[in-house]
Amino acid sequence: MSDYSKYKLSELAELTVGFVGTMTNEYVEDGIPFLRSKNIAPFSINYDDLKFISDRFHKKIKKSTLHTGDVVIVRTGKPGTACVIPPKLNNSNCSDLVIVRPGPKLDSHYFSYFMNSLGGNHVSAHLVGAVQQHFNVKSAKDMLLNLPPLPEQKAIAHILGTLDDKIELNRKMNQTLEAMAQALFKSWFVDFDPVMDNALAAGTEIPDELQAMAEKRQLVPDSKKLIFTNPELAAKFPSSFIFNETLGRWIPEGWGDVEVGNILNRIKVSARYKKDEVKEFGKIPVYEQGVDILLGYHENEPDIDASIVDPSFIFGDHTCVMKIGISPFSVSANVIVLKGTKRNTIWTYFALQGVQSFEEYRRHWMELIVKSIILPPVEVCDQFQKLVKTSLQQQFDNQKQIETLIQLRDRLLPQLMSGRVVVKEGAI
Repeated sequence: MSDYSKYKLSELAELTVGFVGTMTNEYVEDGIPFLRSKNIAPFSINYDDLKFISDRFHKKIKKSTLHTGDVVIVRTGKPGTACVIPPKLNNSNCSDLVIVRPGPKLDSHYFSYFMNSLGGNHVSAHLVGAVQQHFNVKSAKDMLLNLPPLPEQKAIAHILGTLDDKIELNRKMNQTLEAMAQALFKSWFVDFDPVMDNALAAGTEIPDELQAMAEKRQLVPDSKKLIFTNPELAAKFPSSFIFNETLGRWIPEGWGDVEVGNILNRIKVSARYKKDEVKEFGKIPVYEQGVDILLGYHENEPDIDASIVDPSFIFGDHTCVMKIGISPFSVSANVIVLKGTKRNTIWTYFALQGVQSFEEYRRHWMELIVKSIILPPVEVCDQFQKLVKTSLQQQFDNQKQIETLIQLRDRLLPQLMSGRVVVKEGAI
């Protein structure tokens, strides 16, 4: 570390703060991307619920315009969380974020990694505000960095960035695989495409309410229709519709309806784990309440009554359906475990995702059990499971690799930032 130099952040970058004020009437359907604290995750942008503003308002608050390579730091909520603005968000805007525009001595990505590791101590020591604590620009300017030369900064950022790139690639792969499985479920069990194709081929009378669907299916090439690509599988679907009084709509003939509570079985898990009871690495993952939140691992194989075996899925007390188990796993004390009873659990998992009123019941999951949903025949549900199970296994494998890469990155991060692990010149 002999070639490291100490600087205040104000000596290395320009700093300002995003727009602070009421935004209620400024959001538009499409326009300039507008980042808020909730859009900033460690190392990356969270595009969920991304807002937009008009070009007029964007020009009015041009002081908080964001450019590629800027580092944004969360002020309130999770103060200190930071990420780099990517090229796709160049000339975007933001509110209530510290904006850092690095100069020639500071690499943006290196600084983002610094903020998400060693920078946390400075942030915690300089929070202000009695009701809602926040991190302000003055405190950011006074932050001290023990900085390696720029080439070493870039080399460190490259190593960590390579891990993050693989993590992001796996996440995108999982999103694609999930979307493909959901598209198949929608085609079979929501839009009833195979049934409509069978009905059109057989000349069956189509109910008036389904005429628009029939016209749409007639435009689909035969090469994409199950009746032509897999006649044996298509034969498992009927070729006519019947009106279901309970559901209040037309459904395939021979299919029925069922209350959600009658297709689920709550599994009792005797072992409930806390953070200090699991290890960083191990054979069996333990999941916390929330979407894919890994609490830790069992060091050894758990007892059989503490492990949930394929195929089961877990359902948090205060969350939506969060994960389907392809390999053995266990859960923390806040998680409910459910398994399909009348139909396989994989079909049940996707069916629950499609319950329209699920969101309003998310805090009172017992109320969901009286909701009626469509119930296809066993053989059709089993065919669906057969087709998507490989995809779910790939998602599980990708997620496991993501968890390993995150652990590796988080172990390397403080070591590299502090200089305890040195990247030699020419190593990258």
